[in-house]
Amino acid sequence: MSLSARALALRLLALSTAFSVFTASQSEAQTPAAPPPAPQPGWHLFGSWRVRPELWNFFPTSKADGSYLFTGSMLRIGVQRHTSREETLLELEQPTLIDLPTQAVATAPQGQLGQGASYFAANGGQVASLFIKQGYVRFKNVGNRANSLRLGRFEFSDGMEGTAADPSLAYLKRERIGQRLLGPFLFTHIGRSFDGLTFAVDRPGHNITAALALPTRGVFSLRGMDTLSDVKIAYLSATTTRSGKWGAQEGRLFGLYYDDVRSGVVKTDNRPLAVRAADKKGLHIATVGGHYAWIVPMGASKADALLWGAGQIGDWGSQRQGGFAFAAEAGYQPANVSLRPWFRLGYYYASGDGSPGNSQHGTFFPALPTPRIYARFPFYTQTNLQDAFAQALLRPDARLNLRLDFHKLALADGHDLWYAGGGAFENATFGYSGRPTGGSRDLGTLVDLSVDYQLQKTTTLTFYFAYANAGNAVRNTFAGRDADMTPIF
Repeated sequence: MSLSARALALRLLALSTAFSVFTASQSEAQTPAAPPPAPQPGWHLFGSWRVRPELWNFFPTSKADGSYLFTGSMLRIGVQRHTSREETLLELEQPTLIDLPTQAVATAPQGQLGQGASYFAANGGQVASLFIKQGYVRFKNVGNRANSLRLGRFEFSDGMEGTAADPSLAYLKRERIGQRLLGPFLFTHIGRSFDGLTFAVDRPGHNITAALALPTRGVFSLRGMDTLSDVKIAYLSATTTRSGKWGAQEGRLFGLYYDDVRSGVVKTDNRPLAVRAADKKGLHIATVGGHYAWIVPMGASKADALLWGAGQIGDWGSQRQGGFAFAAEAGYQPANVSLRPWFRLGYYYASGDGSPGNSQHGTFFPALPTPRIYARFPFYTQTNLQDAFAQALLRPDARLNLRLDFHKLALADGHDLWYAGGGAFENATFGYSGRPTGGSRDLGTLVDLSVDYQLQKTTTLTFYFAYANAGNAVRNTFAGRDADMTPIF
């Protein structure tokens, strides 16, 4: 890969901008979904500010400019009240988008070249907004001391139910289990919330969680106050966590029902455009699955194993839905090594559709996830995908963490599309885009590096760099053979 003088100058500008801003602000890659519990009853103020320059070079094309630098800011300020019987929270969010690219949307099939183009397409000339991010009341001890009921607007992530005391298990929940189907998509500068209710039974080692909700507008759209009233979700999970001489273990069973009857929205799938535009029926999809994670003690060292899987039935407009996905991962943490490494291998598969002309839609549908957790350079997403990866985490210091990933990416079915996106975020857009592949399955290889350094207790610097080398599925659409991204938190 070679960098032009312009690209190199942009990268240096991004670095200098990030370090000048973040010495005075909190800058986590994923802004906390909620403030930590208040230590004392009463009223408490909380807040966070994340500023992130992003340098994109998205598989260059002669018809648009996919090489650009823009900056996003997410300011969140709230107030929270705790008592023995209830918790009340109100949080405002003020996102700002600076210097969005105006020439990064190409004609089909290339489309939007990176997320800067997605922000511009969703907002036009609007660059900032202010809205209620969260506002809810949570009643404790509802019928039993272990029960709680939350009503209002909140952030929600599937797979994060229950508490993992083991730090390795907590990492797997946060980075390899949570938000595969439902999440706040907080890598974007707006994110999403949910309007509705959650009910939880949370006893030591056991958790049952139910949710009924509507997602808000947001993600790429600055109009985050609105509710997508024609998109509904119902979720139920049962999670068990245990620790002992055999290590820390967690298992979960879950079910998700997704209902989307937005009118005028053309579905993204591998059928011809005229057929999709004529299909006015909605999406009614049931997803059932589970996960199992095990941290295995091996003397002073640790090993881990993780399985996750889900299957789907229902209606994809006029077609029947029949997708599935699974993940299998393993890791090892050797003891008495100064860098405290953690080596991991994994494989993910999400089904694609091989016959666009029949009545069956076989593409796995991730609903409303946070895709960037599993596609850190988000030029792809977790559907019609095979992802074989190797990962190394190094923790030489309590304040310093390094992560290096290598991914070999392929489509599950070459007759289907190459998808990107993270689900519904406004009423006029389906939420997933798809590009033709010319029948090829090779999506390419991805190498990325992240460095997290905790400068102060409330300030974290994160540097991330990703490089993707295109496979034939990409080269059939784009003339450029490589892409890179450098967001700096």
